[in-house]
Amino acid sequence: MGESHPALFKRALFVSSNEIHWIREDLKINENQTMNIIFRIRYRQPLQSGTIYRFKKGLYILFDKPISSVTSGQFVSWYIDNELIGSGIIN
Repeated sequence: MGESHPALFKRALFVSSNEIHWIREDLKINENQTMNIIFRIRYRQPLQSGTIYRFKKGLYILFDKPISSVTSGQFVSWYIDNELIGSGIIN
């Protein structure tokens, strides 16, 4: 199975509140709000679609399709219409 083993794939990631960086403050979402986005985890990774869910302790990004090798300490960046609006360190 190697690189296609199901255990390597995740459906979501979490970013703690203190690790969230909004580039576009005017698009920042508040607790209990959601936002449809495109995002990337690794440099040169194709953009993926997903949804941000904002909570007091941070935010979750739920992926539309599972992604392999999502690791704590990596950066995630999220976009709307190919414009970077925020980023954070994956917990």
